[in-house]
Amino acid sequence: MAIDLSALLDRGVILLESSCGSRKQAIVRLSGALGEKLGLDERMIYDAVIEREQLGSTGVGEGVAIPHARLSKLEAPVGGLMKLSEGVDFDAVDEHPCDLIFMLLAPMTAGADHLRALAQVSRAFRKPEVRAALRGANEAKVIRNILCQDSKASTASAA
Repeated sequence: MAIDLSALLDRGVILLESSCGSRKQAIVRLSGALGEKLGLDERMIYDAVIEREQLGSTGVGEGVAIPHARLSKLEAPVGGLMKLSEGVDFDAVDEHPCDLIFMLLAPMTAGADHLRALAQVSRAFRKPEVRAALRGANEAKVIRNILCQDSKASTASAA
């Protein structure tokens, strides 16, 4: 079953044209925004994401980072997208700064759902046309539409 990225963001947050000085600051901002939206402790989110980052960078290249973690107090996967005006160092595989940061949070018990959501996010952000469209978008609604269209196209091509 494919994960609809726009649904992850409907429950989550989209932060547009933010400016951050570092990977840590980007994670702090996304953790805070998701914590506020979900009614969860932002420090718990931050700690879980940083713990995962210490295992290896989530900077996947082409200006994209996908920090992620599993949380015990979460009931369903949720996402937060931050679009930066200037990229920050996420220790990406291609050594380029990341300006599109998609934080994925999933329940501790959602092993398969977490992996499916992570794979779907990765597939979407691997596409140059999706990255370009997201970089050109200036409204949350437009971003959701871009990711929704990509999710529908991916589902149709997998069928």
